[in-house]
Amino acid sequence: MRSLEALFASNRAWARSMTESDPAFFERLALLQAPQYLWIGCSDSRVPANQIVGLAPGELFVQRNVANLAVHTDLNFLSVLQFAVDVLGVRHAIVCGHYGCGGVAAAARGDRLGLIDNWLRHVQDVREKHAVTLAAIGDETKRIDRLCELNVIEQAWNVSQTTVVLDAWKRGQDLTVHAWVYDIRDGLLRDLDVSIANPDEAALRHAAALRALGAKP
Repeated sequence: MRSLEALFASNRAWARSMTESDPAFFERLALLQAPQYLWIGCSDSRVPANQIVGLAPGELFVQRNVANLAVHTDLNFLSVLQFAVDVLGVRHAIVCGHYGCGGVAAAARGDRLGLIDNWLRHVQDVREKHAVTLAAIGDETKRIDRLCELNVIEQAWNVSQTTVVLDAWKRGQDLTVHAWVYDIRDGLLRDLDVSIANPDEAALRHAAALRALGAKP
């Protein structure tokens, strides 16, 4: 089936409902993009960024990839981060993982899935760094959940160490990096208490968050 008419019909219905509830919505949206938040999340279809935090289109700038990674050599991630920070002037960069993440689970088990194994190597690096902590968790689901949390914390650290963020802090820009995790089982977010607002507190916040999960910095 080449046509996806059902999706176009849904789009027309959505656009119509938005216009009925707010006649100037699209006109206003077309004129300006001024989000205060950058969301670095997972590509998982069950994790719709705007809906989770109750924000309308235009209020959240989004970068998504498998397992919500912030890789220093990923030009896609770096380009989104740079545009969000330098051009849009976002005030918060949120790294949000989620429990039940297929990418994290595959990395935890060492599954071989193909090309994506190279991408998930970054999660395996987190797994190996915290091998002792993870090995002490007997239940597999809880162990993978903990790896999801540890991965988010490590990716938030990565964001805080990019030249984009460090340069923003150097020029006095108001910017805070956060680490959150979303539970698809109840729809709730959990703050992992990583709110880094300047380079001086980055290492302390990172270490404290890891210790709170029983891991060594």
